[in-house]
Amino acid sequence: MELKVYRQDGSEAGTTVTLDASVFDVEPNDHAIWLDVRRIQANARQGTHKVKERSENAHSTRKLYRQKGTGYARAGDAKSPIRRSGGTIFGPRPRTYGLKVNRKTQQLARRSALTYKAREEAIRVVEDFSLEAPSTRWLEELLAAFGVDGRRVLILTAGHQAAVYRSGRNVPKVTVREARNASTLDLLGAQVVLMQVGALEALTAQLGQAAPASAE
Repeated sequence: MELKVYRQDGSEAGTTVTLDASVFDVEPNDHAIWLDVRRIQANARQGTHKVKERSENAHSTRKLYRQKGTGYARAGDAKSPIRRSGGTIFGPRPRTYGLKVNRKTQQLARRSALTYKAREEAIRVVEDFSLEAPSTRWLEELLAAFGVDGRRVLILTAGHQAAVYRSGRNVPKVTVREARNASTLDLLGAQVVLMQVGALEALTAQLGQAAPASAE
């Protein structure tokens, strides 16, 4: 599959790029996508939830009333979980929700997500992002030039470009990532993927499958 390359102003640059079939034209594996998205979301959970149990509640340990002869059920102290101000039974404790998924499964999930975007014609390739200082206006004009303003856009850069990243922080529905760090969740959540030519090359180098050497 070939895509046209555009300039920053939205005009055609007169060149094309070829999408590697091993990255952008695979048989999508929805189960691999589900596993990877679940991993990402689980690893994002802090797991710092905590409630006070019986031994941690700030109440006196005095026995509330005598054991027998009152007509009421026996009772110990006010920390009892069955009482209104008592501790919590089996409450949440700090824990780690992190999950692990094989690296090959993660790569398959990313290839599947990129394949879906390619089939939806939701990928735009730009020559380069020439920006020396952060500018929200520049980024808004870039999105307007491609007619994607107001949509969920994922911008992929070839390397670390602080100016582009900082420009996108105040623009709603825009996410800026280095191509090598773009996750399956980032790709699936975007309606349009706007990437540099260098970002496309980085993705191909990271996820592509090299052709086997010919026998002589």
